[in-house]
Formats: sequence, C-alpha cells, structure tokens
Amino acid sequence: MAETKYIFVTGGVVSSLGKGIISSSIGKLLQARGYNITIQKFDPYINIDPGTLNPYEHGECYVTVDGMETDLDLGHYERFTGIQTTKANSLTTGRIYKAVIDKERRGDYLGKTIQVVPHITNEIKRNIKLLGDKYHYDFVITEIGGTIGDIESAPYLEAIRQMKWELGKNAVSVHLTYVPYLKAAGELKTKPTQHSVKELQSVGIQPDILVLRTEKHLDANIMRKVAAFCNVDLDCVVQSEDLPSIYEVPVNMQKQGVDAAILRKIGMEVGETPALGPWRSFLDRMGNVTETVTIGLVGKYDLQDAYKSIRESLMQAGVYNDRKTVLKFINSENITDDNVAEQLAEVDGVVICPGFGQRGTEGKIVAIKYARTHDLPTFGICLGMQMIVVEFARNVLGYVDANSRELNEKTTHNVIDIMEEQKNITDMGGTMRLGAYECVLKQGSRAFNIYNKEHIQERHRHRYEFNNDYLKEYERHGMMCVGKNPESGLIEIVEIPGLKWFIGTQFHPEYQSTVLKPHPLFLDFVKTAIENKK
Repeated sequence: MAETKYIFVTGGVVSSLGKGIISSSIGKLLQARGYNITIQKFDPYINIDPGTLNPYEHGECYVTVDGMETDLDLGHYERFTGIQTTKANSLTTGRIYKAVIDKERRGDYLGKTIQVVPHITNEIKRNIKLLGDKYHYDFVITEIGGTIGDIESAPYLEAIRQMKWELGKNAVSVHLTYVPYLKAAGELKTKPTQHSVKELQSVGIQPDILVLRTEKHLDANIMRKVAAFCNVDLDCVVQSEDLPSIYEVPVNMQKQGVDAAILRKIGMEVGETPALGPWRSFLDRMGNVTETVTIGLVGKYDLQDAYKSIRESLMQAGVYNDRKTVLKFINSENITDDNVAEQLAEVDGVVICPGFGQRGTEGKIVAIKYARTHDLPTFGICLGMQMIVVEFARNVLGYVDANSRELNEKTTHNVIDIMEEQKNITDMGGTMRLGAYECVLKQGSRAFNIYNKEHIQERHRHRYEFNNDYLKEYERHGMMCVGKNPESGLIEIVEIPGLKWFIGTQFHPEYQSTVLKPHPLFLDFVKTAIENKK
C-alpha cells in the first residue's frame, strides 16, 4: 500500500485570497487523475467550532454529515470534489488545546510540563495524519486558515515544518500570496509576495509551489522574478487571476500544470492530463446562458458569505435550467406591509433564509404572507420553514399570537417549540439537532415527486421543531406535513399543494448540493421560478 502524501496550503499577505478554492481545485485535479483524496481545514482561532460565531465575522457555518459545525471552506471542498467531510476534516486551535488540556487533567502526560512544542504541535500532527492513517487516502490536503505571521498560526507552521522534515518527498507546501496592482504607478508589485515567502522561510518552511493571486495577468518577467527571489522552480509558480466564476479555477490551475507540478515534486508519474469532461460541460453550459431568473433572498445578514451554500446551490440550479440566477438580497428587517409588494416586485421566486434569534423574523413573516397570497414560488429553509409555519398559524388558522418558543417564550400558540428532552440543556452548542437525519416522504406529495424516492437523508442545524399537537389542524387547512423523521416523528417538510411551489424544509438542503450533483429541491424550485417569470 502506497504511503499517504500530504499537501499543505498556506496563505500570506492578506486573508480571503481563496485558499479554500485553491485547495478544492487541487483536490479536484488529483481526483481526476484517479487519486483518492480528502481535504481538511485547520483554523487558528480559539473557538471550539464556528457554531457560535457571528456570520458577519466568518460567513456561514457549514455542517458535515456527522453533525460538526465547520468553516464554510468545507462547503467548497464538498461542492468541488463531491467528497463527504466529517469532524476530522475541521479543526480549531480551541479543539487542539482542549484535547491537550483534557489529557493533562487525566494524567496522561505523567506530570510533565505541557508546552506548545512538543505537546500542542504533536496534537496538530496527530490530527493532520488521522485521516490518512485511518482511510489510507492517496492525498490529504491540509489548509491552514489565517495568514503567515499571525501569532495564532505559529504552532501549525511548526507542525508543518516538522512533518515536511519527517515525510521528505511525501509532503508538499503550496503557498498562496497576493500580487497587488498599484494604479498610481501602473505597476504590479511582487514585494509583498517576497516578504510573505521570507516569513515562511524564517520558520523553516520552503514553499514548493507558489500561487499568485492577482487581478491583472502577470507576464513571464514577473513570474521569473518571483521564482528567482523565492527559490521556487519557474514551472511551480502559477497565477490565479480573477475569473468570472470560482468553478473556472480548477481548469485554470490545470492549464498551468499545478497537479503535474505536485506529482513531480513528490516523485510520482505525471502521465496524461485528464479531460475534466463533466466539469467542462458544466462550465460550457454556464458560459452559454443568456436569460436570467431573479430569486429574492429574504434574510437578516447583508453579507454574501452568510448564505454561501444557498447562493451556490441556486447558481448551480440556474445553470442546469439554462439560466443565470440573479440573487437579490432583501433585508427582512426593512420589510413592512406597506413596502412588501415593492420589495418583492422584481423576483420570480423567494427563499426565506435560515438564521437564529428574533431580529428580522417579523419581516420574514410579512414576506411569506405576501408570497403565499400572491402564489409566488417560495422556499423556506430551517428558520425560514418555521416562519412559514408561524405565518400560516396567524393568518390562516387565526392564532394571532402564534410564534416559535425561541422568539416568544410566552406565546399561547407555540406552533414551533423546543423538544422535551432538550429543555434542560444550557450549553449553547448542546441542544441542536446537527448533521444528517433520515426523512420519509409522503407518496404523491410534491417533495416525493421532486426527490423521486421515499427515504432521504438531509443535514440539520437547529434547536426548535414543528409542534405536532397542531399537525391535524394544519393539514385540514391545506398545509401538508409531507416529510417526517421515522424515529421521532418530527416534521421535516411542509408544503402547500394548492400553490405553484410553496415548500419549507426543517433541514438545510444546500449542504448537499454540488457542482456535478445539484440538489433536486433547488433544481425544481428554480425551474418553477422560471415558469412563473413567463
């Protein structure tokens, strides 16, 4: 059995250069060559996981099948490569330190003084190797969050330095830096890249491959200059220009031979360049789209990354319906009865976004009422589904004070409530239904026809549930509960069959939509929005 090879992806100069996209692209290209790969993300912050982080700080919180709340980059890994990640693919400094401290408290270190080197670095190395040792992947790609020079990243870099030394040819370092364009001088500047590589060298890591992020094309002279100053082979310096879509990055990386360079560095056979057939046909379809469909995103976070997976799922579904999806963010805090018609005037369908907490929920309810009474295709996700349930209770069942127990403790009609067994848990992350759960679909329902099967599995991230005491009443008035968890009887999907497309899901279907396997709910929703536009 061949030994697992390790690829380390680091970033310099500034954050948000797209290390996650580069890691995903490398994974995609190695997969296309027939290798079995996985990708993991190590985040230097001290939170145990991003579950309690404000989306304004870190974008959306992505959820793995086994219920780990992770960084949004894991969404990119899954969308690009089709792999399923687990809690072993996402780590934070908080989890590393907690593991070491727990061991120390148990006496595992036999009274030794616990230090960053070797104890913290050993724990990092153990976690880097965990997936390779357990599943014998050909390649494990490890992305280190943050930027070189951050005080938090130091233990990770030390761990990588040691691993490169121990593994020899079986470890490759890919460093992503930024080449800014100075408008006043009319010049591209390589100095920040040189500094970033020096910083990396100063902790004992020589990058094998450099990826230069740039807004303008870099000519051969710049590439030669960078190679010479940074001790990197010329054919291992590649540029990552701004492209119309992130999904073009793997093709661009392949054109410049990143995958071939990695294999050469490791001393493996390079062979033929794979064709990336299905991927290219997706890009061709995307490139040929001329018509648009407009989807309104009703939510409270005015930040693209807060609903990253939903945006990507809608975009993919658009391409497969031969449309460019135009997303219009509508801040639910600003929606009122007086302006809702105007706010939703230009959209062909509306997504009621997930979230936590009271802020912006009343605006969501106003938008839902308008969409329901005007038969606008509507897709409610998680909290969005719960607000669909609340709106129906207020305006159809006539319970004026109906609400979720999360938003109003004192409501007499708690159509959304917390489950008995969760009431005594106080730890913020401890009460959630997280990860993949079974769902059985009612035959003949819209949801059943969309999935075209009875048993499905979808990922969750929520604390409150549909209150089954009201189930019969909802169904009598035309809202059907068509998806149920077989063990608990909890409601997973509601729909109003009398309308064009009106579905709420307690789960997050966006976590399972990938470039080559778009999610059926998003495909059908976008298709209906297109018909609605006509």
